[in-house]
Amino acid sequence: MPELPEVEVCRQGIEPHVLNQTVDKVIVRNQQMRWPVSEDIDEVQGEEILAVERRAKYLLLKTVKGTLLLHLGMSGTIRVIDKAFPLKKHDHFDLVITTGKALRLNDPRRFGAILWLKGDVSAHPLLSALGPEPLTDNFPQGYLYEKSRNKSVPIKTFLMNNHIVVGVGNIYANESLFQAGIRPTTPAGKISRKRYDALTLIVKDVLAKAIKQGGTTLKDFTQSDGKPGYFAQELQVYGRGGEDCVVCGSTLKEIKQGGRATVYCSKCQAR
Repeated sequence: MPELPEVEVCRQGIEPHVLNQTVDKVIVRNQQMRWPVSEDIDEVQGEEILAVERRAKYLLLKTVKGTLLLHLGMSGTIRVIDKAFPLKKHDHFDLVITTGKALRLNDPRRFGAILWLKGDVSAHPLLSALGPEPLTDNFPQGYLYEKSRNKSVPIKTFLMNNHIVVGVGNIYANESLFQAGIRPTTPAGKISRKRYDALTLIVKDVLAKAIKQGGTTLKDFTQSDGKPGYFAQELQVYGRGGEDCVVCGSTLKEIKQGGRATVYCSKCQAR
């Protein structure tokens, strides 16, 4: 599943092609995505795209009249192509620009979203309850500690809660907790302020490095230009259950938490 770094790389990739450009038309080939495609989405036609933003894992293309919200779901990709580029299976949506380019959404599982929003998008139910962005000043040291008090849920579950902080998905939660030396099963409320402050800086660093390297290549993710990301080469624990720890040589353990794979080192992450 594309996580925050992958979506941010996508945003950076498409921005130069659509910012301050005018939408020629929209082509919807499949109305049934995670939610039905907005019936009034044709209203974006003729509008100039004034901003290309990201909130959590949502892409927001803003115009005077409204905002086009795109979500990649479990396996979606957005590519910048010539509008006449041959269709592939699962190409469900095109946003055609007057330059002759198009943003094409391909989504085999159709868990993505294509919505046309009016007014203040931050008040929309999909966005209004989200936590702060981890790469901003709204995610300072001390924040996680305060939010975690009296919480008995495992720290990994807590860290992946988008109401606490957005975008720390499964890959980056595994990697951040390993670097912080925190066992993923430790109750969130039992971790000290000092360790949380260190974890906060590590989360920021891990996400920033992943963005710089184009994200993590999973079987379903490529950048907007079709090139793969390279952060997978940096992974120290995720996807390495049963292999040797890169720090101490111990065998990495793999368990399930909330239906997601958790990999950790019982020696380096003793508590």
